[in-house]
Amino acid sequence: MGKFIIKATKTGFKFDLLATNGQVIASSQVYKSLKTCRAGAESVMKNAPKALIQDATVEEIVAVKNPKFNLYVDKAGEYRFNLTATNGQIIAVSEGYKKKPSALNGIESVQKNAKEAPIEVVE
Repeated sequence: MGKFIIKATKTGFKFDLLATNGQVIASSQVYKSLKTCRAGAESVMKNAPKALIQDATVEEIVAVKNPKFNLYVDKAGEYRFNLTATNGQIIAVSEGYKKKPSALNGIESVQKNAKEAPIEVVE
């Protein structure tokens, strides 16, 4: 089972979702308070398991309602995804992947690991 790790930054708090092997599979924006950061992690827990994938790497993009994973290619040519909550807010982002199947595995890992992941706050 994965877990959320919340850490303080210079300007607030952010979380990383770790897979069972300890790899970071998704990260958050910086939140102003610990409470709002925890709520962001809880939103990923709620939204990730039921989110569908909107694939912007294909010619004909099929629109998907929120919550959804947005799969795209960045300026460096890497595959990335973000998770959008029901309200349209981006609540988690991925690292860059060289290949599309790796990014799709990342999405699957977020869906699997976020569902019941404990939230740990580290100092």
